[in-house]
Amino acid sequence: MIKDTLKRFKNWCYVLGAVGLLNSCSNKNSSNQPTDTREQGTIHISVDESFKPVIDSQIQIYEASYPEAKIIAHYKPEADCLRDLAVDSIRLIITTRGFTNDEKAFLEDSMKVSPKKSIVAYDAVAVIVHPQSADSMFTMAEIKDLLTGKSTYDLTPVFDGVKATSTVRFVMDSVLRGAPLSPKVVAAQSSQGVIDYVAKTPKAIGFIGVSWVGNKEDTTQLSFLKKVKLANLESTDRPGGYVQPVQANIYYRRYPMVRDLTYILKERHQGLGLGFANFLTTQRGQLIFKRAYLMPAWMSFTKRDANLSE
Repeated sequence: MIKDTLKRFKNWCYVLGAVGLLNSCSNKNSSNQPTDTREQGTIHISVDESFKPVIDSQIQIYEASYPEAKIIAHYKPEADCLRDLAVDSIRLIITTRGFTNDEKAFLEDSMKVSPKKSIVAYDAVAVIVHPQSADSMFTMAEIKDLLTGKSTYDLTPVFDGVKATSTVRFVMDSVLRGAPLSPKVVAAQSSQGVIDYVAKTPKAIGFIGVSWVGNKEDTTQLSFLKKVKLANLESTDRPGGYVQPVQANIYYRRYPMVRDLTYILKERHQGLGLGFANFLTTQRGQLIFKRAYLMPAWMSFTKRDANLSE
């Protein structure tokens, strides 16, 4: 009888041990422990659609360097990106501004995460016109008149949306400064849509991020530049002089429509979001911005005088 009792007790211990092991595995799986590191795993990020060409390049190089890493980018208008601050599955946001004090407080109080932000490059809003357009040089006063419907130019402004995009917000804040946007402004669905609209509309003038048309070494952008023409804007430091949004003019702010490219990181551990964010500030990441004809924020810029006598 004693043997039977000991046997039943031993069997009961095995059952308890098995149940405990199952509960331990269940608790481990339900605790949402991070499964990614800086060099492996899968994450979702939210990116301002204006920067799709250059961020696609950044992701391609990062994933080539770390084959076990997968970064899934969701390209959308800036306002939608910023709304993703409240989406727990989005680890990293790339847009033209960082978080506000209220947004920081929300992330810390409601989502229990301490956000980080950094400017990684400087971008410009490029102005494009039809290749046959007789008008391709504008002052900022003329641009403002075009956008408010007061211009004598027979040109229709077109944006990548009439609200919620970073390009529209920049124009509203930095160009119009409180003046209303003309109801004649046309809304395309994307930056690609702006290019296509201007390409087929001789009396259109488009506003897009320079990373879509600034890289003359990119075959896709070269094909865009056969369909549209970059306009020249009056220089900020030389009245009567006109400049295009090339790197030197962005760096010295001679081009009048320059904006930041910023990331917001909201990751609770040192994972793939941090790894990719850091990559954007490294030499390789900064060179990718440079090759995309944006101005890197973390690389020094050397001015060299050309010898015109040779």
